[in-house]
Amino acid sequence: MAIVLGSVVGLIVLLGMIGLAIGDDTAGSSSADKSKSNPPSSAPPKAAPKPERASEQPKEEPADDAPVNITATKAEFTPSILHDGGAYTSVEVTITNRGDEVISTNPLYFTITDSTGAKHTAELGMDKNQMDLLKLAKGEKATGIITGKGKFTAAYVTFTEGLFGEGVRGNVK
Repeated sequence: MAIVLGSVVGLIVLLGMIGLAIGDDTAGSSSADKSKSNPPSSAPPKAAPKPERASEQPKEEPADDAPVNITATKAEFTPSILHDGGAYTSVEVTITNRGDEVISTNPLYFTITDSTGAKHTAELGMDKNQMDLLKLAKGEKATGIITGKGKFTAAYVTFTEGLFGEGVRGNVK
């Protein structure tokens, strides 16, 4: 039995190594090839300078033809039954589907960026008025709370449907 299991694991490892080798050879001019030609430096990459005040934060609003519109306002944190006693900041978000495709709302699709430029992921179940999981057809909208861990001043909320996609931002008023 041990020989059979060892053979299966060995075969999986071998196939994975072959896949990696083939993937590297056929990548063409991908970023992986570019990184091979440039040796890594010991210095960390330089980040873009962050604005110092909330008034200097980007004032991006969705274009008139954007498929999603986000509005956000400061909200009082209302602890749910799952609240663990820590400090949290809540923002009331209204999302409107202006596109032709159905969109999904999920608290995990939202992030809150504070006035210092730090990004906060949504904390599930902490605020009793949390944004629901919904599907919105064209013209429909939903309102709910997005909550981040810690006490901070929210500057804007970003919605990105799923793992990939363009984020749509709404300034917190």
